[in-house]
Amino acid sequence: MCGIYISIGFPPDPKHIEAVAHRGPDGQGWCVFESPAGPVALGHRRLSIIDLSERASEPMQSTDGRHWLTFNGEIYNYLELREELRARGVTFRTESDTEVLLESFRNWGRGALDRLVGMFAFALWDDKEKRLFLARDRLGIKPIVYHASPHGVAFGSEIKQLLDLSGFGRRVNLDRAHNFLANGITDHLPSTMFADAFNLEPGHCVEFDLNTWRPGDALPISTYWSPPFPDGVQWSEAEAAERFRELFFDSIRLHMRADVRVGSCLSGGLDSSSIVCAQALSWPPGAEKLNAISAVFPGTAVDETSFINQVIGATGFTSERVTFDPDAVMSDVDTIVRTQDEPYGSVSIHAQYRVFERARQLGVKVMLDGQGADEILGGYHGCFQFHYARLIRQLEVIELIQTLNERKAWHGLSWRAQLAPYTSRVPVLRRFLMPPNAAITPAPDWMGSALLAQHEPREGSSLAQAAAHVGQAIPRSLGGYCVLLARTTNLPMLLRYEDRNSMAHGIEARVPFLDHRLVEFALRLGHQHKIVGGDTKRVLRRAMADILPMPVLQRRDKLGFATPEEAWFKGPMRKAVEAGIEDTLALYPDLLAADATRQYARQMLDGARPFDFSLWRILVFGVWGKAYGMAL
Repeated sequence: MCGIYISIGFPPDPKHIEAVAHRGPDGQGWCVFESPAGPVALGHRRLSIIDLSERASEPMQSTDGRHWLTFNGEIYNYLELREELRARGVTFRTESDTEVLLESFRNWGRGALDRLVGMFAFALWDDKEKRLFLARDRLGIKPIVYHASPHGVAFGSEIKQLLDLSGFGRRVNLDRAHNFLANGITDHLPSTMFADAFNLEPGHCVEFDLNTWRPGDALPISTYWSPPFPDGVQWSEAEAAERFRELFFDSIRLHMRADVRVGSCLSGGLDSSSIVCAQALSWPPGAEKLNAISAVFPGTAVDETSFINQVIGATGFTSERVTFDPDAVMSDVDTIVRTQDEPYGSVSIHAQYRVFERARQLGVKVMLDGQGADEILGGYHGCFQFHYARLIRQLEVIELIQTLNERKAWHGLSWRAQLAPYTSRVPVLRRFLMPPNAAITPAPDWMGSALLAQHEPREGSSLAQAAAHVGQAIPRSLGGYCVLLARTTNLPMLLRYEDRNSMAHGIEARVPFLDHRLVEFALRLGHQHKIVGGDTKRVLRRAMADILPMPVLQRRDKLGFATPEEAWFKGPMRKAVEAGIEDTLALYPDLLAADATRQYARQMLDGARPFDFSLWRILVFGVWGKAYGMAL
């Protein structure tokens, strides 16, 4: 994993690759070529993972000097592809996956994308034909951000690389600001919080013919992969679990390939525990113990130490644990904002940042993590809304009652709370669940400014906005919602957090649940393999039934590097939170309704309304705006 920079037309300047030196502490490469569209620059910062020799440095040149590659990521099936290419007469100078990727495109062209198992963001320059090809992996694990103007186009790994380009203004994208402040959602569309920065979407590529394309022209972006929907194939529970397990363990096998030390993030939840247990079974007997690194908060409601202990006891991993106190949140926030380049949704990102920091201190260069399982398998509590919609629509009364009762027993959620989204739309539910004198106190309209009113999603919600962008209707089923979670509304945001936090410390984060073969299988599965009664991720639980410690296998709560945010905000951090909100109001006086914002914060901090992450979003938005000098 590395940092990359590519530009056409802009004056070549190595500072744009030096801006992400943290992503590649093991070396730097820089090449400039001439083209009819202006200078073409390829930059690379190297994090050595496979073939640590200088021969594998980038940008990498083909033996005939025609093609050049700058690449961020890993091709996990590079050994298998190398053998295929050798059978075609290709000879190799290195043991790297970079050279395999280069030769794959020289032999198979764009069709090479279909053969890759991995995470990648790369650019391939054809100096003879003056053509440039860029691609981002199917799920968007590795980033490509870009800025385009009449002066040129530039692509990088992080927005900070683009800030000084001609035509780049530090203006807030107010549409995205509304999404973030209202719902905490980012990365669901190509646009970012910066009006002049965009993401190349997952599963997309760009192909420039610089004999005809010129700066200012539309970017020739196309789609090469889209996630599948449930296909109606009937798998028994045993068959689905067996196939899932086979794909999962093969993904773990490939994700363990490295010439450096490998470890794992361990929250104690179902997903990270499954990875650690699978790693333990795949690791050679007698080899050096692997490290599992966790964030813990002893004595709080979100502490997962007991589950972590179960997994460590079952696997023999070396357990490393980090923690921090509330004072550290405010001392770290500016650093993490600059790491992320955009505001982020909660303090849990600080816990993840500390885990990767500890990995670097231990000399562990590759970390496996559990991102993606919740999206492809319906693991979030919000997924039940779409499950209930199907049960109500199909009058599956017995299963509906079973699910309501199990969630009430396991999570303390009343029927009324679980079915609240439907009470306004289904009269019989409203009469049954809402007493005649029931009244809901409306929240103060803290987002009720004239400015934000102009930037509400035209589609009515961020969910509808994301669905419309990818040509999808608002989901009416769990399967459709899982596709949307994986494609736009959730996973891209979490992957950005993971990429920036890991790369800030020179760590390669790998996500085995996002092997595209596993993703495609999971998304095609029917609802009966995802939610059954109050159980989520049913197929994963069945696949790991004889491997996971029983207390972990039977977990129904959902945390994942959670921090005791509510207790901190209402206690030792209260003054800092209130001060941070005031800073945001002062920095952007027209953005929020000031009096309503103060009332809203006071009610939440006093416990008069349910706690959520909205106060953090208000605070961190101001920190970000100040750090980057952003204007509305």
